[in-house]
Amino acid sequence: MRAAGWPPGLTIVWAYRANGPPRTAEVFLVPTPHRSPRPTRPRPAPPRRRRRRKQDERPRWGMRVATGLSVLVLGAGGIGHAVVTNLESGIDRIDPFKDMKNRPAGGRGMNLLLVGTDGREKITKDEKRKYRLGGEPCHCTDTIMLVHLSADEQRASVVSLPRDSYAEIPAHRDRTTGQEHAAHPVKLNAAYAEGGPSLTVRTIEHMTGVKIDHYLEVDFTSFMTTVDTLGGVKICTARPLKDSHTGLDLAAGPHVLDGGQALQYVRSRHIDGAADLGRMQRQQKFMAALIKQATGSGVLLNPVKFREVASTMLRSVRADRGFDTEQMLSLGQAMRGFSPSSSEFASVPMGDVAYQVKGVGSTVKWDPVKSKQLFTALREDKPLTTARPAEKAPAKKVDVPPKQIRVQVYNGTARDGLGSAVDAALHATGFDTTRAPLTAPRHDLEHTLVTYDPRWNRSAKSLAAALPGAELRAVPGQGATMRVTAGEDYRKVERVHAEEPDPGRFGAVKGDQVVCP
Repeated sequence: MRAAGWPPGLTIVWAYRANGPPRTAEVFLVPTPHRSPRPTRPRPAPPRRRRRRKQDERPRWGMRVATGLSVLVLGAGGIGHAVVTNLESGIDRIDPFKDMKNRPAGGRGMNLLLVGTDGREKITKDEKRKYRLGGEPCHCTDTIMLVHLSADEQRASVVSLPRDSYAEIPAHRDRTTGQEHAAHPVKLNAAYAEGGPSLTVRTIEHMTGVKIDHYLEVDFTSFMTTVDTLGGVKICTARPLKDSHTGLDLAAGPHVLDGGQALQYVRSRHIDGAADLGRMQRQQKFMAALIKQATGSGVLLNPVKFREVASTMLRSVRADRGFDTEQMLSLGQAMRGFSPSSSEFASVPMGDVAYQVKGVGSTVKWDPVKSKQLFTALREDKPLTTARPAEKAPAKKVDVPPKQIRVQVYNGTARDGLGSAVDAALHATGFDTTRAPLTAPRHDLEHTLVTYDPRWNRSAKSLAAALPGAELRAVPGQGATMRVTAGEDYRKVERVHAEEPDPGRFGAVKGDQVVCP
């Protein structure tokens, strides 16, 4: 509010503390942004008390989260109308749904299309050189995610769509040349280049059968500045990550990434043979970590900090006209209890990852059966992950899933049954043991020994993590099977799991499975 005679340029914001004593309020002085005069319009009515919705109503909370970036915008509802009144003007409004016909039927919950474009016009020359962002932008989508938010306000399902997916875009007019095009095959990210947000929405609705309710677009600049304003985002990796194309160079372990490093992390696709699939997994991991940072750092409860973060992000955001201040407030209220465990991440099940199309090149063809099942689950508002049993103790993260590691156990002591005990313990943890332990030539081994072929050193390190104090010894030519010789110091096998969790039916994982512990 503005008091009579109050100095221009400052606004008083009242924010009631959710965790404070009754009737307690805090006062914040917030700079009032300069705006050109514009016609006055009626003040929005104060939020009405929430009423119970009928089963067939469209949920008003809608866009509770559009993964990491939009989560900051939606958090406004937990603060108050005065803080967000002026933020809406920072959003570039578009109408991607104009004149759209023959759209899929709407289902329960809400669906949002989140796209990241390769816009780099506002990035400095030094940043382009440092983060390997040279070259001309393709004006296409670098990242495409379909976000479903459940009708009960308890779950966000995020599905990554490979940018090289085989797509058949409908007939349209090219937004650059004005030329009329008949329906034709392309890579999915080319739909944006030919017809912008509208053609992208039409194409994805046609491919998935899912009706899109909202559209949010973010470019490189918005991504980097948002991460920097949050103070960075913590990422953990079980192995070194290096990509000469983006300049990414991370040692194994935890890292707090700034905006530029974060952009390198989510864009890298030349780290290993996983290519675009590995890139999408890292994007999902980063989004879960960003949600954790935004919801756990107090940003959503601090009006001044929220205004700083949200206004920074909105400078480079484009959204549909339906995303207004009133919706930000109502949606943010539902989001205050949001956490990584409230989200789940999946990628479209793939069939042929090298599907050749004349004039287009190598594309990714979706698995027709599994992808249909996934999008049916979204339309029917069903979770993509299954309930997990409660874990007794946290497990160590390792690089290679235990089920992919073959192990032969030997008893190197005089203790009867030790070999069988070690084999059973490793097998229970998930390792592929032979279930036939052998007796070692020596019966006086003091320290447990793991021998391995250097070609499988990652598997050896993952196995050793389950055997505290074990000695690792390389034996060239041993082959893919690890050998564990139990010594007198053996006490137990510790639980381990792969950095990339074992996926469920749709390859989906919960957000809390991929963030740092």
